[in-house]
Amino acid sequence: MSGSVPSVLFVCLGNICRSPTAEAVFRAKAREADLTVDIDSAGTHGYHIGKAPDPRSQQAAIARGYDFKGIACRRVDDSDFEQFDLILGMDDENIENLLKRCPEEHKHKVKLMLNFGESRYTEVPDPYYGGKRGFELVLDLIEDASDGLVTHLQKAQSDD
Repeated sequence: MSGSVPSVLFVCLGNICRSPTAEAVFRAKAREADLTVDIDSAGTHGYHIGKAPDPRSQQAAIARGYDFKGIACRRVDDSDFEQFDLILGMDDENIENLLKRCPEEHKHKVKLMLNFGESRYTEVPDPYYGGKRGFELVLDLIEDASDGLVTHLQKAQSDD
């Protein structure tokens, strides 16, 4: 990791459902593991800049004990590629959009979120146009991958 405190940026299309959910979930999982990490989320597109995450995402996650305090939608900035140690896209399209913008020397930081999980899924599906079950599935996948990410970061810190 580039600094003494690792940093992770979660990215989806609009930063309205999946990536803010990942930010909220991972913040809680890192706190439970007593792991200090700088955590943020952003979207590849700026559809909802400054807005709170989708109420359906918040409702599903809050029911599981997660907190969205301080999370507001923003777009990925060019400085994010230098600032963050890991930039985790929710799906292949997010990864493609990130890699188009990412300087060559930082491309190794861009990975799929579910690379850290054990699910049969490879991508976190966008629940925006779906029903409640879609938001529950997003949470299931993000919780699983967040557990794996905690383990990954703990191992990286112990190797330093």
